[in-house]
Amino acid sequence: MILTLDLVLVGIAVLFLISIVANRFSERLGVPALLIFLAVGMLAGSEGPGGIPFDDPAIAQVIGVIALAYILFSGGLDTRWEQIQPVLWPGIALSTIGVVLTAALLGAFAVLVLGFPPITGLLLGAVVSSTDAAAVFSVLRTAKARLQGNLRPFLEFESGSNDPMAVLLTTGIIALILTPASSIFALVPMFVQQMAVGGLLGYGMGGAIVFLINRLKLESEGLYPVLTLAMVLMTYGLTATLGGSGFIAVYIAGLVMGNSVVLHKKSLIRFHDGIAWLMQIVMFLALGLLVFPSALATAVVPGLLAAIFLILIARPVAVLLTLLPWKMPVNEKVLVSWVGLRGAVPIILATYPLVAGVPNAETIFNMVFFIVLVSALVHGTSIPSVARWLDLAAPLEEAHGLSREFEVDPDTPSELLELVIPSDAPAVGRQVVDLGLPKGALIILMQKGDERFVPGGSTVIEAGDTLLLLTTDDLAETVRATLISGERPGNAAAET
Repeated sequence: MILTLDLVLVGIAVLFLISIVANRFSERLGVPALLIFLAVGMLAGSEGPGGIPFDDPAIAQVIGVIALAYILFSGGLDTRWEQIQPVLWPGIALSTIGVVLTAALLGAFAVLVLGFPPITGLLLGAVVSSTDAAAVFSVLRTAKARLQGNLRPFLEFESGSNDPMAVLLTTGIIALILTPASSIFALVPMFVQQMAVGGLLGYGMGGAIVFLINRLKLESEGLYPVLTLAMVLMTYGLTATLGGSGFIAVYIAGLVMGNSVVLHKKSLIRFHDGIAWLMQIVMFLALGLLVFPSALATAVVPGLLAAIFLILIARPVAVLLTLLPWKMPVNEKVLVSWVGLRGAVPIILATYPLVAGVPNAETIFNMVFFIVLVSALVHGTSIPSVARWLDLAAPLEEAHGLSREFEVDPDTPSELLELVIPSDAPAVGRQVVDLGLPKGALIILMQKGDERFVPGGSTVIEAGDTLLLLTTDDLAETVRATLISGERPGNAAAET
């Protein structure tokens, strides 16, 4: 059969549809979406039923970098600064020192146990040293993985900011292999430059995005998403050109925009959430196509041993040593140690040795792919259970189903607050008029089961009801505490 453009388009659409439908089943089974997307890509590859020939690591690398840029921007866009601020410094330490320790420990294991040459073993450690933002965002933002306090933003911040160090270690070690005369100490000023330029340009470009959206006054609302798409690429490309980390820049740019007053903010957040999912599918499908299942057979034993060491020793030791200066409860440190999800980033980094022609590059790629599969299966399926076992699972999380249909004027201090009422909340069984909400808070929409309506003063609140309130930022915590715990924030603000 002759392969035409029409058939190619049909094939792409079929792959997307299969991935989307399969993701629905993955949620029910508790399997991370990345495993589904990778599996679909492998099945569609040259050794699977799909028979699609794809063996170009350079193209896969480009696809992965672009996709990861949009995923990181979306992650920053949906993260509140007040959640990041308390965990900023331990997060930075874990995304730098923790990555180096993980790479060193796994590199030593590869040399001493697996028999790798020292520099090759260190390269393997560097490639899998960082957690993956796409995987972490995907797993932690599911309904089954609700975590208490600042654990989720801490883990998301780590995964969004530790890629620069992993990229730097990988490219630096490759340079050492290709040019043995170079020194590993040259990586230190390079890292400082990457982080400094990436952070400054990310903050500046984030402000530029906010300025353009609020000042351009475009005639069509549909042009604003296009503007942000272009600015994400501009942020990454400009930062990388000037010697900074494009990944940290796009994440910070998203963080700046997400915490600023911006026109059409809610619609833009929804748009980039969809783009992030699209990029995940494209990225994992491409990486799945790049893998030849028959070649993975030789990587099973060393890959499994490396994965076990990474999960049970390298990641926990790196986390515990890095977080020693901070007084964090032991159970929280254990959970942080366990949430070491590896995903697309290690696989993308594993294409760097392939593209550069480094000796044993194919062995490293196959081992990394197998390590990612093991990590996704072990970590991705067990995080909710481990969180409950450590008594760190949050019983309630704010919903986002009703507020998507509303948009608050960015020129006002108003804020939408959406809450699901738990069974033990003091609001259960009381009428709206008797809730004691502070002045400046108004319930504008309510959902009981499948029914949505504007409640009256005599409407009785029941367990499981979803309330959408219009309030202000300074009253949000008071409203939440009043409805959920019956206590004011000064006494015991409820966590949601």
